[in-house]
Amino acid sequence: MSNRLPPAWAKHLKIQPSPKAASPKAAPLKAQSNAGAHRSHADDLLLRQALELQQAERLSEAEEVCHRVLARTSNHPLALYILGTLGLGFDNEKSLRYFARAVAEDPRNPYYHLSLGETYLKVSEFTPAIRHIQHALDLKPDLVEALCALGNAHKAFDKGEMALPLFEKALKISPDHPLARLGLPEALASLGRMGEARIHLKSAIEQRISVPAAYNALVHTHKYTEEPPELAAILAELRDPDHGSRGMAALHHAAGKVLNDTRRYKEAIDHFKKGNQAAGHKFDVESYRRWVDAMIETFTPELVASRAVYGKPSEVPVFIVGMPRSGTTLTEQICASHPDVHGAGELSKLRRIASGMGVGNNFNANISESLATITGDLAGTLAEEHLAYLRERAPDALRIVDKMPHNFELIGLIGILLPNARIIHCRRDAIDNCVSCFVLQFNEAHSYSGDLETLGLYYREYDRLMRHWDKVFPGRIFENRYETLIENQEEQSRRLIDYLGLPWDDACLRFFDRDGSVNTYSRWQVRQPIYRSSVKRWKNYESEIQPLIEALGDLAEV
Repeated sequence: MSNRLPPAWAKHLKIQPSPKAASPKAAPLKAQSNAGAHRSHADDLLLRQALELQQAERLSEAEEVCHRVLARTSNHPLALYILGTLGLGFDNEKSLRYFARAVAEDPRNPYYHLSLGETYLKVSEFTPAIRHIQHALDLKPDLVEALCALGNAHKAFDKGEMALPLFEKALKISPDHPLARLGLPEALASLGRMGEARIHLKSAIEQRISVPAAYNALVHTHKYTEEPPELAAILAELRDPDHGSRGMAALHHAAGKVLNDTRRYKEAIDHFKKGNQAAGHKFDVESYRRWVDAMIETFTPELVASRAVYGKPSEVPVFIVGMPRSGTTLTEQICASHPDVHGAGELSKLRRIASGMGVGNNFNANISESLATITGDLAGTLAEEHLAYLRERAPDALRIVDKMPHNFELIGLIGILLPNARIIHCRRDAIDNCVSCFVLQFNEAHSYSGDLETLGLYYREYDRLMRHWDKVFPGRIFENRYETLIENQEEQSRRLIDYLGLPWDDACLRFFDRDGSVNTYSRWQVRQPIYRSSVKRWKNYESEIQPLIEALGDLAEV
């Protein structure tokens, strides 16, 4: 949950009527003015209370207070804005609606445009995101948060070079601002400029700016062959309770990364476990299992075939799916090195469409009922919208790759909306794959990865759903085994390009020379030639990961 509020939040709590708020017509003018001022003052007090409740993580109470304000003062922009912040990370669609209403009521408020733009960015809607963030900057050119947000938007849109001057400008305005101090090295790292990123991260650490996050980013810019001085410093930081649970999680994962690089595996896994415990993420495997059951029962071969006639036959879309850390970034880089292919990174567009249709991974949704309401016209419209969205990123590309790994959950929907789309399924040794997830500081969207047993059980559900899709689409899904790609890069790369229906190009063998942004944890690895050290990596931790191996059952190749 993000409790993000504008830096000058209190400045908006002025005793004045809300824009567009109508005064009672029957009251005398002076009475109207006094009543309006009284109501505005009462609204301000309530909104301050909502802020305090939100900061105390009493979110439902904060929401109730905001609705009380709206009942008194229809469309109060600040009440709408706070409701938008309450939805971030839980229901981004609801946040979009509230922020849009706040913008409509007070279009001159840069913070409202900024928050609307940032939320569009969360759901991979880059054009409106950039438009609203730019509008915030038009209204307040020195708004550091907006400069950084625009930098992040360009980076996510594969325009990392355009992000750099924005972060540099932000630093000139506010040299110690955490978003700018970490945003610039993040953008540099996404472009493969690891040395420059390290310089900026070390400077942030020296000046005590976002120390846990800076250390975590720093250790992922380099593979260590001997113990660096940063390790002792990270371990010292872990003795400071003021870093909080999020900071402790980042520091434990940073220590684990260095210890793993230097082959001190038992110490490394201990830190990874402590990092995941500090994060405190929980995942309901039983609810997820029931959702997978519903997907398998609903998306039968007969249903998909009958609905696919409403989709659009374009061959432009390519979806790379699978578990995170299964080789999806490497596969995308190989494909995107071809001159006719554009790698779009991890897009949330398909999941947004699925959620709107009621077939996303909302564990409480009735998937079959939701799917029954989708008309042929609606399916065609959604498919056209998705194709236009892809074309916006690369108008001339013959193939555009979306490598959001968890689109493996939505292959049935892909088959209906985009029946000629190509789907590449990245598979990796189950234990290696799960260990590689466990050792990274994923966000709450990957809450299944923080516990070894839960992770193994989740993997079994992923495997069960993928086996179902293989039956629904026999011979249509290209399985790209990570170990096969590592063992014979050229042969498997040629198979990939052939599956895309394109002529071979030798540039695909030098994927590590490709320009553009890489915004995943694999950004260091994919700048290197293929290496084999990740195969059977789990054996380094074998005695410490037995709960995972037992949960995987027959999928664990021991």
